Amino acid sequence: MVLKHFIAVDCGATSGRVMLASLGEGSLELETLHRFPTPLLEREGKYFWDLGAILESIVDGLAVAGSRGLKPESIGIDTWGVDFARFDARGSLIEDPRSYRDPYTSGVPERFFAEMPRAELFRRTGIQIMDFNSVFQFYAQKGQYPGTESVLFLPDALAYLLTGEKVTESTILSTSALANPATGLPDPEICALAGVAPEAFGKVVKPGRKLGSLKEEYASRTGLGPIPVVSVAGHDTASAVLAVPASDEHFAYLSSGTWSLMGIELPSPAVNEESAKLNFTNEGGVEGTVRFLKNITGMWLLEQCRKVWKEQGKDYSYPELQAMALSEKDFPGRINPDDPAFAHPGDMVAEISAALGPGISDARIVSCIYHSLADRYAEVLKMLQGFAPFKIEKLHIIGGGSANDLLNQWTADATGLPVLAGPSEATAIGNVVLQAQAAGMVKDRWEARSLIASVFEVRTFQPHSVHSVPKNGTLCAEKGSF
Repeated sequence: MVLKHFIAVDCGATSGRVMLASLGEGSLELETLHRFPTPLLEREGKYFWDLGAILESIVDGLAVAGSRGLKPESIGIDTWGVDFARFDARGSLIEDPRSYRDPYTSGVPERFFAEMPRAELFRRTGIQIMDFNSVFQFYAQKGQYPGTESVLFLPDALAYLLTGEKVTESTILSTSALANPATGLPDPEICALAGVAPEAFGKVVKPGRKLGSLKEEYASRTGLGPIPVVSVAGHDTASAVLAVPASDEHFAYLSSGTWSLMGIELPSPAVNEESAKLNFTNEGGVEGTVRFLKNITGMWLLEQCRKVWKEQGKDYSYPELQAMALSEKDFPGRINPDDPAFAHPGDMVAEISAALGPGISDARIVSCIYHSLADRYAEVLKMLQGFAPFKIEKLHIIGGGSANDLLNQWTADATGLPVLAGPSEATAIGNVVLQAQAAGMVKDRWEARSLIASVFEVRTFQPHSVHSVPKNGTLCAEKGSF
């Protein structure tokens, strides 16, 4: 197989990257061409994404590839979910996209439920109820933008600005709580209540569809020429799940970072009273699969503690934090990571200390966080087994948090299942293999996963006693935030 290049644009809600992938026979290599912030703008107490700045940063990254004389096969873009951009009849951006971090939807779900009950919304969409769901953002903006002709979620908006082609990719639409999980199309009644026309989303496409090529302006500025843009799994978690290096369906996944997303891959939605009660969500995946998952607070807990400690003059490294946790591995204190008290505290250390009692050392807080997360993962995994039509035999941890060997081991101990950790760059890898599939280089998700398993390091942690130390006796290298 001739070596071919692809470009993955992976935008997170804090920062983004333009990555170059080189794919050949049994090989896949990634290189970061450009990193950039995803700026949040404040105007009159409202928060917006600076879409123009994000676009320019992407173009800067593409220009790096062009300056090296590369001719990639295509470009793919993924971002976080729920947020969207509005365009007028001329195709111009009406206003920068409102951010899900803006609390303007606080209390909005209750107003919406007065018109459509909570249970009915879940029955129609299968999406867990969160204040910032797209449906509630539209409802909060109802009647404010009469000039709206089209609405595009962020990966599709960026692709449109680069190519002039408007589509709505199915995995990103699925996060909105506006779509029917069986058809993948907007629900007319929900859209009417939310104040958005179903036709505003345009054509809904599956991942892997070739869109247009770079506009002449960007083809020239980047030096890449009119290369195609492929509609990949636009929701970053959908791309990440595609990169799980599993060999069969008998697995659960944990996309681990600031937030943890834990789930299974199902052939059809699980929309029933039990999934509604437990607040699971049914989001679109590749090849018609459903990402049945639950959002769990992840390393946000430790990141916020680390921020407080740094302000106090204690700038703990990640290896130091893991050593601290090990030193207090027998500390029995636990918290519920998903308790609303830990969602946006002014001082996370004070909040956790209040829950555990006075005189709690920093080491005990770290130990508590690790054990509490591992216990929560075990609890959710047990719930997932109740929905899975197969036996869950292993847990794949992907994303930045997969580098945390101690938490991986304690998760294996708590769940009683082998934990397979890696790859850490799962989202960008999933983005790339979908482009490769569109180019005819990869047949399906299982062939892609086989390639990923053969190319990237996957570390296995077997369950032992409740306080095991990683088998190799080492702590993970410091690689930035988990």
